[in-house]
Amino acid sequence: MAPEQVMEGMTEVKIPPRDDIAEITRSSRDLPPAHFTHKIENFSLFSLAKIDNVESGDFVVDSYKWRLCLYPDGNKKSKGDGHVSLYLVFSDSNALPFGWEVNVNFRLFIYNQINDKYLTIQYANGRTRRFHGLKTVLGFDHLLPLSIFNDESKGYLIDDRCIFGAEIFVIKPTGKGECLSMVKEPVNSSFTWKIQNFSALDKKSLKSQVFSFGGHKWTLLVYPKGNSTEEGKSLSIFLAMEDSETLPSGRTTYALYMLRVRDQLFGKHFEKEAKCHFSNSIKDWGHLNFMPLDDVNALPKGFLVNDTLAVEVQIHGITVAKEFS
Repeated sequence: MAPEQVMEGMTEVKIPPRDDIAEITRSSRDLPPAHFTHKIENFSLFSLAKIDNVESGDFVVDSYKWRLCLYPDGNKKSKGDGHVSLYLVFSDSNALPFGWEVNVNFRLFIYNQINDKYLTIQYANGRTRRFHGLKTVLGFDHLLPLSIFNDESKGYLIDDRCIFGAEIFVIKPTGKGECLSMVKEPVNSSFTWKIQNFSALDKKSLKSQVFSFGGHKWTLLVYPKGNSTEEGKSLSIFLAMEDSETLPSGRTTYALYMLRVRDQLFGKHFEKEAKCHFSNSIKDWGHLNFMPLDDVNALPKGFLVNDTLAVEVQIHGITVAKEFS
C-alpha cells in the first residue's frame, strides 16, 4: 500500500499507510463548505487546558441536526495519536423513533490559510455511511498529522487560529421510479383517414377523429392547400398528440412513424417518414412539403378518387413510460 499524500502547495507530504485510512481520499478545492464552517481561535489553549475534544453548536442540514467534534491532540481511544481527529455527530437521535437510520455522504474540511484552499477529506468512491441509534458519530481519526497541522508554514494553523467545515448529503430514497421501453409496431399501429369532397374544401386545416396508441391520443392534421411557406404548393401533413398536456414536466414521448397518402388505384402510395420527441411544447410534427399539390390533384395517379383523399399514419415505434413506487 502506497503512503497517502497531502498536497501542500507544490509539496507532497506523505502520511504513513494504515488500514483504517485506506478508504479515505483527500483533495484540495477553492469552494468553501456548503453547510457549516467552524472557526477556532486560541487553539493552543485547548491543549494546555487538557481539553480532550471540542464540539461546535448544532447546525441543521436536510431537517436533521448535526455538529462537529474535534480532538485537537487526536482521539487516543481510536488510535488517533499524533493527528488531529475530526468527526461528524448526529445530534438529533433523541427526536427520532426506535430503529431510525440516516444514510449520508459527507465531507469534512480544514482550511489552508496560506493557499486559500480547503483540504477535503471524505470516504473513497463516494461511500455512503449510516448513522443509527448505536452509531451517532462518524469521521476521521487521522484527519491531519499534528506535525503538519502545527507547522505554521503549512497554512492550517495561523496566528493560533484554524477553520474546519462540513458538507452533508442525506440519501432519502423516495421509492419512486420510471420504466421506459420502446414498443415496436404497437397494437392498432396504423390509422387511415378518408377526406371526402377534398377539392371543395375551403378550410385552411383539417383534423381527423381522435385515435389511440402507445397510451396517448392522437390526430392527423392536414393542410389541403399547404401551410406556411408551402401554401399553394404542397400538401402539408402532421401527426398531433392531443393529450400532450398530460405529460409530466420534462417527459417526452418519442415516436417513429410513416405519413402516407394512399394510391387508391395502383397501390403506389406516397409516403415520408417522420420522428419526433413529443412534449408539452412540441405537440405536432410532420412535413410542410409532404407532396406537391399537382401530384395530389392529378387524377391518373390515383391519389384523389371520387374526390376522396386517403391519408394514413403507421407507427413503427413509440416510447412508453410507466412510473412505479
